Amino acid sequence: MSRIGNKLITVPSDVTVKIDGLKVTVTGPKGTLEKEFDKNISIELNENIIKVTRSNDEKQNRSLHGLTRTLINNMIIGVTQMYSKELQINGVGYRVAKQGNNLNLTLGYSHPVVFEAPEGIDFEVPNANTIIVKGINKELVGQTAAEIREKRPPEVYRGKGIKYADEVIRRKEGKTGK
Repeated sequence: MSRIGNKLITVPSDVTVKIDGLKVTVTGPKGTLEKEFDKNISIELNENIIKVTRSNDEKQNRSLHGLTRTLINNMIIGVTQMYSKELQINGVGYRVAKQGNNLNLTLGYSHPVVFEAPEGIDFEVPNANTIIVKGINKELVGQTAAEIREKRPPEVYRGKGIKYADEVIRRKEGKTGK
């Protein structure tokens, strides 16, 4: 029995949810998201309350039950509040600058790295060592932040690289001499 899947989703007054067969479209003040779900999961909307049910208790359907409810809830939160991830750049000479909608990253390579923003993602650069990735799609925000971090992952000996703001890098001690 899914505890998460059985929870009801309350739709805020400024959000419109449209269910068309397997496709759910959520429209809010920040934008519109749509997603198609599995045929074994049924989604019902009754007076600003969404209920997600499954057709039977097969293992696949049990796992999709909670997932579907969480994805719909994330869509509603995204179109009302937006999601954001903060990245920090550590290292001598490492910095970031915003060029239009793209990021120009100086990460110790022989060339600057230009990162182009995907559709629906905005970047904020409050200072030369901080990047804030914002968007209404939680999955896309996380994926974009991971791709930026991949350009120069944090290394454990000197602590240089790009890390999430809430990430803790456990430092290692270097080699010891004789």
